[in-house]
Amino acid sequence: MNTDLWLMLVQGLLVLGFISLGVRTGGISIGLWGGVGVLVLVAVFGLEPGAVPISAMLIILAVVAAAGAMQVAGGVQYLVSIAQRIIRADPKRVTFIAPYVSWIFTLGAGTGNVYYSLLPVIYEVSYNNKVRPEKPLAISPVASQMGITSSPVSAAMAVMVGLMAPFGFSITDILAIVVPATMVAIFCGALVMTFVGKPLEEDEEYQRRLAAGEITPPDPVEESPEALSPAARRSAWIFIAGVVAIVLFGVFPGLRPSYVDAEGVAASMAMTELIQVVMFTAAVAIVMLCKASPALIPGSKIFISGVVSVVALFGIAWMANTFIGAHREIIVAGLGTMAAQFPVAIAFALFAVAALTTSQSSTTLAIIPIGLTLGIPPQYLIAMWPAVIGIYFFPANGSQIATINLDQTGTTKIGKFVLNHSFFLPMIVCAVSAVATGFAVATLLYGTGGVSP
Repeated sequence: MNTDLWLMLVQGLLVLGFISLGVRTGGISIGLWGGVGVLVLVAVFGLEPGAVPISAMLIILAVVAAAGAMQVAGGVQYLVSIAQRIIRADPKRVTFIAPYVSWIFTLGAGTGNVYYSLLPVIYEVSYNNKVRPEKPLAISPVASQMGITSSPVSAAMAVMVGLMAPFGFSITDILAIVVPATMVAIFCGALVMTFVGKPLEEDEEYQRRLAAGEITPPDPVEESPEALSPAARRSAWIFIAGVVAIVLFGVFPGLRPSYVDAEGVAASMAMTELIQVVMFTAAVAIVMLCKASPALIPGSKIFISGVVSVVALFGIAWMANTFIGAHREIIVAGLGTMAAQFPVAIAFALFAVAALTTSQSSTTLAIIPIGLTLGIPPQYLIAMWPAVIGIYFFPANGSQIATINLDQTGTTKIGKFVLNHSFFLPMIVCAVSAVATGFAVATLLYGTGGVSP
């Protein structure tokens, strides 16, 4: 092994080490450790600092500003109350209904945090209808996170839109592939979960906890949408209108605001800019029409989680870009050899990096450009993109931990070998079925050819 390869190996291990420290510390730390990684790579190894994903970071801030305003006005509570009704409409099929509701609400809100509000409802409905809670609770958070790659206003989508735009693929082209792929994947994951585990009344751990008095039957959690204020309902519909407007601008480029640039050439606003201004406009409308206090928006859970995401994307993506930029030729050559014989290798790379970074946005920014450099058709990279659900490979995600802690029956759990946790099987099923379906949809809609930038 030559010196360059040894240096790349050492630097790669350091990058993984900083990511591991960030994951173990939790919260905003993963981004902060990424910044430390950049310092070490530049100061110790003399690497050129990589690019910072400014556009994606700004989109996240714009979206969480609008979503935070909606939360302050009560709009999130209104949406959750609607979700509760949908889940309760057919309790025996909660294993299928709950993940789709989780996916739809993440798709609309652009953040998986809405799942936390649905979690008690899913548990209560399954427990009180004698459905093994693990069945809906294992697939629902996976489905929620798959909604990130289906959402027009998610941070990961912001990154993907910017990467695909030079190749002629708009946000609607991305959604046309990813949405049906994730819908099929969620069905496959839910179907598999219906065969997992013993019936609740036959589960030994549940019976032990029940006999020991360790289980408190959950109280019904329900609030009628009509019980909330008109302002709460109005804020939700304003936010939804903003999401719809973004999709329409993507579908119909002629609707986008136009201007004349410095060279006197007519141009239209880019989608990355439009997402930002539409979300700012939605936030102002919510503040003005729904009496949402601007002073409370920065303290909302959605806004705080968004800022954490910005720092995480900032640090991890910056460190990844610094490392990959310095060794692009070696990495591209290695992946290129595999991709030439086995194109799905990029999907494995997306899955693996997502498992290590626990960030779909950072993974997208690190791996998709490599696929584009290799000449893989953009439609197939989009088809493989849902593989970033690998963030659930290790049971360290906040939604996983919250789900395990809430399930008092003990059916949703981390196994003795750590990786044999309740979320592993639905994650693998969803990843494989989403990529397979994505390839089929991409070929049907766009053929097998590539598009040059």
